[in-house]
Amino acid sequence: PNFGASLHILKVEIGGDGQSTDGTEPSHMHYENDENYFRGYEWWLMKEAKKRNPEIKLIGLPWTFPAWIGKGENWPYDYPDVTVYYIVSWILGAKQYHDLDIDYIGIWNERSFNSKYIKLLRYTLDKHGLQQVRIVASDRLWEPISFVLLLDPELHRVVDVIGAHYPGTETVPNAILTQKKLWSSEDFSTFNDEIGAGCWARILNQNYVNGNMTSTIAWNLVASYYEELPFGRCGLMTAQEPWSGHYRVEAPIWITAHTTQFTQPGWSYLQVDGHLEGGGSFVALTDGLGNLTIIIETMSHNHSQCIRPLLPHFNVSPQRATFYLKGSFYMLKTLQVWYSRLGFESARSTLFQQLHPVKVWKGSFSLDLNVDEVYTLTTLKTGKKCVCPEPPPSQPFPSNYKDDFNIRNPPFSEAPNFADQTGVFEYFINASDPGDHVFTLRQVVVQRPITWSSDADQTISIIGNFNWYNFTVTCDIYIEQPRDGGVFVAGRVDNGGIYVRSTKGIFFWVFADGTYRVTGDLAGEEILMKGLSGVRANAWHTLTLNIQGTSAWGLLNGYPLWENVTVAKPSSGWAAIGTRSFEFAQFDNFHVE
Repeated sequence: PNFGASLHILKVEIGGDGQSTDGTEPSHMHYENDENYFRGYEWWLMKEAKKRNPEIKLIGLPWTFPAWIGKGENWPYDYPDVTVYYIVSWILGAKQYHDLDIDYIGIWNERSFNSKYIKLLRYTLDKHGLQQVRIVASDRLWEPISFVLLLDPELHRVVDVIGAHYPGTETVPNAILTQKKLWSSEDFSTFNDEIGAGCWARILNQNYVNGNMTSTIAWNLVASYYEELPFGRCGLMTAQEPWSGHYRVEAPIWITAHTTQFTQPGWSYLQVDGHLEGGGSFVALTDGLGNLTIIIETMSHNHSQCIRPLLPHFNVSPQRATFYLKGSFYMLKTLQVWYSRLGFESARSTLFQQLHPVKVWKGSFSLDLNVDEVYTLTTLKTGKKCVCPEPPPSQPFPSNYKDDFNIRNPPFSEAPNFADQTGVFEYFINASDPGDHVFTLRQVVVQRPITWSSDADQTISIIGNFNWYNFTVTCDIYIEQPRDGGVFVAGRVDNGGIYVRSTKGIFFWVFADGTYRVTGDLAGEEILMKGLSGVRANAWHTLTLNIQGTSAWGLLNGYPLWENVTVAKPSSGWAAIGTRSFEFAQFDNFHVE
C-alpha cells in the first residue's frame, strides 16, 4: 500500500492443465487420485501479495479443467458434484497449505455457467465452513446471468457479484435490477504504453460513471511471458526477462495509484453524475468516516482506446470545472492533489506527481483541466510515489543455455524459462534410474483437458529468443508410451498461446515404433523428411537439431540421422520440446546454442 499500484484485488487462475491464453497452468489435481498444492506460481504469487498487503482480496477462477472432471466429455457440468469437489479442494488447500483465505470464487472463465452447479457450489462451501467465500458469476457478459438471476430466486440468493468482461463501461437494465454488486471482472488487456494508460484511466472512472461497476480488474497483472506470444505486454507493467532481472514500471501502474492509494475496499461511491461538461469524468468516494477522494480523468478518444470493445467517438476539450462539497464535506479546508498528464507524440508524461494542496472556499473549489490528465483530490495524506533503484539493464535470452534439471528441492514445480503451451512439464525424480537421469523434466498431462481455447493435440513447451534463426538444440529424451508414443525437439517455433494449434517451425520427431520424421509444423502434417531411427520406448536417446540458414540436419545419439532438409520459413522462432500426444515422456540435459 502507498508504494506503487497498491492493488486491492489479486485474481488468479485455478490451473486446469489447459491453454488459457499465453500458456498452460498446472492443476492441483492432474488425475482423480492426485492432489498437490505446490504446483505452478499462483500460490507463491498470492503469498507474496499478502506479505505486502495483508488486506488484499483474493479471487480464484478456472479457465480449464483436467480431463477426469468431464469423464471424457469436454464439459465440466455433467458431474457437478465432481467439479464442486475439485474447486472446493483448491480453496481448502489454499488455507491448509498456504494459510490463504480465498475471498471470491468464479464459475468458468468466459464460458457457460450452470445454475445447478452454482447452487451446489454454495451449499458445499457452506458445509465446509466457507461461508465467507463469495460467488462471482459469470465472468462473461451481463446476459444471460442477470436475466436468470431475476427469474431464479435461489440462484439470486447464492450469487453475490455479477462479473462482466470488457463491458465498455456500460451495463444493462437487468443487471441493475438484480441489485447485486456489478464488477468489470476482466478488463484492460491493452498494450501498456501511454495509450494503454489512457484506456485504463478512462475505464477505472467510467466503469462506475456509466455502468455502476464498483470494481475493475486488469488482465493482466504483469507481462511476464514471451512478448511474441498473444497479447504481449498487456500487463500493468513489464517483467519479461527473468534471465536479466530487467523490468519496466509502465504508465498504467501510476494511473492505478490515482485510485488505489486513496480508496479501499469498503469505501462507497457518492452517487453523483460524474460526466464533465467538456468531456471526461469524475468519481467521488468516501470511507464514511469523513474522508473524501475525488478522481478526475480527461482522456481523449484517440489516446484512450482499449483493445476491446470498439470505442465510439467523443470529444474532450480544456475546461474549468467547479466542484461543490455538501453535507459533512462542506467544512473541508484543503485537499491533497496528485496529478498525471499522459504525453503523446514528443511530449513527456508526468506520472503521479504531488502538487500543492487545493484550498476549498465555502465548500467549493475550481480546477483548470487540460486534455489527457488525471487528478486525485483527497483528504488522505498517505499517498507516496516509491523511489526504487534502477533495474538491471535489458539483455536478450542467453545464446548458450543449458538445463540438466538436477535439483532436489526446486522452488517451483516447473523449470525456469520453459513456457508450456499444451501439456504440463514438471520436475521429476526418476527413482528407478540409478544412472544419469534421476532428475528429469516430465510431461504429465495424459488426457486432453477440458479446454478453454484450442489446445494442440501434441504437447509443447517453448523457450529462448523469438528472433533466433541459426541454432542447435540438443536434448536427451525418454519415450514412456510403447507402440504409438513419440517426442520432438524443435527450432524456429513461431507461435503459441491461443494460436498453438497452428504453430510452425522445424520439428524433429522420434517415435516408439522406430521411425523418425521432420515436419514444418507442430501438427505434423507438413512432412519434410521421414525414415527409420531404431528408437524405442523406455530407453534414453539424444536428439540434436541443427538449423543454419535454409538448411537443417539432425543427429541421433551423436550420429547423423538426416541432413540437407530445406527450410524456407519460419525465418526465426523459439526452441521447443514436446510429445506426439497427451502422454508421459521425459527430457534431460537440454541445451540450446
